[in-house]
Amino acid sequence: MHLVLAALFFFAILTLWVPAYWPVTVFQVGVFTLAAVAVVRAARSPIRLPYPLFPLAFAVAWGLFQWTTGRTAYAFDTENDTVQWATLLAVFFTAYTIFQDQDARRWFRSAMLWFSFLVAVLATLQTFTSGGKIFWHFPSGYTDFVMGPIISRNHYAAFIEVVLPIALYKALGRQGQSLLYSTIAAALYASVIASASRAGSILATAEILVVAGLLWVRGRATGRAVGLSLLRMAVLFGAFTAVVGWQRVWDRFWLPDPMALRREFAISSLHMISAHPWFGTGLGTWATVYPRYAIVDVGVFANRAHSDWLQWTAEGGIPLGLALLTLFVWCLRRAFRSVWGVGAIAVFLHAAVDYPFSRPALGSWVFVVIAMLAAPARDKEPGPLDTDPHGSE
Repeated sequence: MHLVLAALFFFAILTLWVPAYWPVTVFQVGVFTLAAVAVVRAARSPIRLPYPLFPLAFAVAWGLFQWTTGRTAYAFDTENDTVQWATLLAVFFTAYTIFQDQDARRWFRSAMLWFSFLVAVLATLQTFTSGGKIFWHFPSGYTDFVMGPIISRNHYAAFIEVVLPIALYKALGRQGQSLLYSTIAAALYASVIASASRAGSILATAEILVVAGLLWVRGRATGRAVGLSLLRMAVLFGAFTAVVGWQRVWDRFWLPDPMALRREFAISSLHMISAHPWFGTGLGTWATVYPRYAIVDVGVFANRAHSDWLQWTAEGGIPLGLALLTLFVWCLRRAFRSVWGVGAIAVFLHAAVDYPFSRPALGSWVFVVIAMLAAPARDKEPGPLDTDPHGSE
């Protein structure tokens, strides 16, 4: 099953640029089919239900409640968004049942890392040479900052944020293969810089420091080993980022008003929350309701709040916002304990200023990592430079 799930994940990322809905449908049908198999297996061999299932199930149930009771500004959008939450629930449950097997967890993490590395190399080359064309052939509607199959620079950065800590963990914790994984980490980091995502650049840099600090504090690597690995990676980071250049992302940090539109969208979203605190406006209806609360005319269709957290709370009310906040809090200890799982935390933080969870293909990468964090830990705590309690290597 893990091979099929990986194939679905890779397909979903490689087709993110397609304007039609059929790639999403293929991904969802595949995920729901695997989830049905996982339910049957779980019925035969009962497993402990982890906490993340409950806020995800609540999101699905809340959308169904809004849809069936008419507590939504647009029933069609609420129906679609409920299906998206159901997709994330199916991804999590399927992955969780698969990752009861440590070997499957290790294989899937490695597959995620190598796939992301290949996408990062392709994306970096493409953004400087394709003139905005995807895979040098398909027009994207843009002339720059198109990163491989991902059109949005922030969505691309979130995609890399999930896997960068895995590469860093392997680079800092594996003496024999440190150079290999340091090179992969440097390529991933440089691709985020090339994308010119401000939030992505900040969070990717923070991930480097956090992973190194956690490995040292938790005794999984000596201070000398961490220092030498960081020095090696610093040289590689410097070389790779010198090739892609800092200027584009640096210039974006010095824009006269870096929070333009995001600030106005946030204020409008807060007004929505104030007007519909308990039941929200209906999942997926932010764009429909926004004109009523708009404080600025952007001249184009405003499709998202540019903050998943505010949009979740505006559409689902305070109950949904709190449910998802508990999921984030649940992830904190487990992510920091595993070290490689801090990418999930980074994407949740990125969601404060963008909308990485708006696409099932991207959100699923976070929830498959959360499924790894929820999977049973090994009975014996590993020693330094060995492995992690959630079965890394």
